[in-house]
Amino acid sequence: MAKTISVSCNGKFSYNIEIRDSFSDLIGALSEAGFDKSRKVCIVSDTNVAKHYLNEILNLLSTQFSGVSSFVFDAGEASKNMNTVENLYERLILEGFDRHDFLIALGGGVVGDLTGFTAATYLRGIDFVQLPTSLLAQVDSSIGGKTGVDFGQYKNMVGAFHQPKLVYMNLSVLNTLPARQLSSGIAEILKHGLIKDKSYFDWMRQNRERILALEYPALEDMIAKSCNIKRMVVENDPTEKGERALLNFGHTIGHAVEKLSDFSLYHGECVSVGMAAAAFLSMKKRYLSADDLSVICNALQEYALPVSVTEQNADEILKTTKSDKKMKAGKINFVLLKEPGAACLYSDFTDDELLEGIRYILKGEIPCA
Repeated sequence: MAKTISVSCNGKFSYNIEIRDSFSDLIGALSEAGFDKSRKVCIVSDTNVAKHYLNEILNLLSTQFSGVSSFVFDAGEASKNMNTVENLYERLILEGFDRHDFLIALGGGVVGDLTGFTAATYLRGIDFVQLPTSLLAQVDSSIGGKTGVDFGQYKNMVGAFHQPKLVYMNLSVLNTLPARQLSSGIAEILKHGLIKDKSYFDWMRQNRERILALEYPALEDMIAKSCNIKRMVVENDPTEKGERALLNFGHTIGHAVEKLSDFSLYHGECVSVGMAAAAFLSMKKRYLSADDLSVICNALQEYALPVSVTEQNADEILKTTKSDKKMKAGKINFVLLKEPGAACLYSDFTDDELLEGIRYILKGEIPCA
């Protein structure tokens, strides 16, 4: 089983997203992407993923490239910082990596973001490849070239746009993914349907049992559809000057919740809470009906995603939200739903209006359909 999705933008970049059921086609995909045997490669991973897949990838690549090495850092958002990047820089320098060589990101979103940022800045830019091993990374962070690291408690405040040369997805890795991380990735998938394609959102609700059972045909269809939505948005707006900002639906308040949880909540869980808040605010602006809000919140809960949080303070969430990098001219560039399947940008919320949305997710008073 295999699917290929091509991503390109007016001659600025071009690469394939390869969706497979194993790593067996990786060498051929790398060759097709232009990686010849004269290159050195460093596989970057974290301690959780490395124990499952690093040796397999090392063995695959060891006979194909002039030098193959690895760099493994402690798993978790706490490692997504400049200290880890500097350690990786030093490893590349000591191993003599030049602009002809490349990196492979083997892991989830933290690994992909950090590896991409290192590739963007080492020697002013070298190539890198994404091998995403989490559902969240497969449908979102591995595609589109947004790379970055956290600065203190500020998420992704330091970064660069740097497109991968190849995204290779082995869907069988999802079999080792904990259920909570699977749900975290599904939050981004439901987001894709809510901002761009209501029929896809409805399909996700109708096929919940197949997806949670990890039936391969359902997973392949789901991931290919989400990758296509992300592809279209990235091609139309590669550096987030307009339409691509719609992908931030649920992220503005979600990032604040994530930071204030000290990253104890997964990214997708926080996005889910943020989507509930954004859907509520969309209803208050009379874009959505109360029934729409109920359906959205129920869909999130059907995939074991939270729609409320406890032990957080509304004023602190608002303050943290207003420190987000999405601020423009002192106002938050907020993503609302005009209707399920269609999103829009809105930047005229007052603090009182935002606080109403925040208090909604703190109370957890989610209507039932």
